[in-house]
Amino acid sequence: MNKFWGRVGALWGVLGLTALLGWAVYRVYPFALEATHEPWRWYEMAFFVFWMVFMLYGEGYKGFQKGFSPRVVARAAHLSQNPVWWHILLAPLYCMGYIHATRKRRIVALSVTTGIIVLIVAVHWLPQPWRGIVDMGVVSGLIYGIGAMWVYAIHALIGHEINHPTDVPTGGSMPLSPPSA
Repeated sequence: MNKFWGRVGALWGVLGLTALLGWAVYRVYPFALEATHEPWRWYEMAFFVFWMVFMLYGEGYKGFQKGFSPRVVARAAHLSQNPVWWHILLAPLYCMGYIHATRKRRIVALSVTTGIIVLIVAVHWLPQPWRGIVDMGVVSGLIYGIGAMWVYAIHALIGHEINHPTDVPTGGSMPLSPPSA
C-alpha cells in the first residue's frame, strides 16, 4: 500500500472518531438542555459546579488532552506511515486502539467502553435535573476532547511530532491481512 492510502486512513480515523464523539454530543445535549427548564435548588447548583470542574479536568484534560487525543493522532500518524488495507478500512477502531494494539491497550479500550456503557445506562434512570447536570458535564468533556484531538491533528499535519505512545505491537512485521479466526 502506498502513503496516499495511509493518509486517507489517518484522516478517516480522526474524522470517524470526530463523528462518533459528535454524535454522542448530539444525542446527550437535549437532556442537558432539558435540565435548564426547571429551577435548581442550591445543592443541585453546587453539584453542577463540582461536576463541571470534575468533568472538564477529569474527562477533558486528563482523559482526552493527556491520553486519548494524542494517542489517537499518534496512531493515525502511524497508520499513515504503515498502511495496511484493513487497518485503513477500520481506521476509527484502529485509532481508538481496538485493533493492532498491544494486549494492554485493547483491554483498556474495551474496559473504558464497557464502563461508559454502564454509566450511560445508569444515568438514563436519573430524574431531571440530575440527569441533565450529569449530561452537561459529559457534553463539556466530549467537546473538550474533540477540540484536543483536532489540535493534535493540526499539529501533526503541520509537521510537529506527536510524542505519545502508539501502543502498536512490536516484534515482527505487520500483518498484511486480517488475522484468521
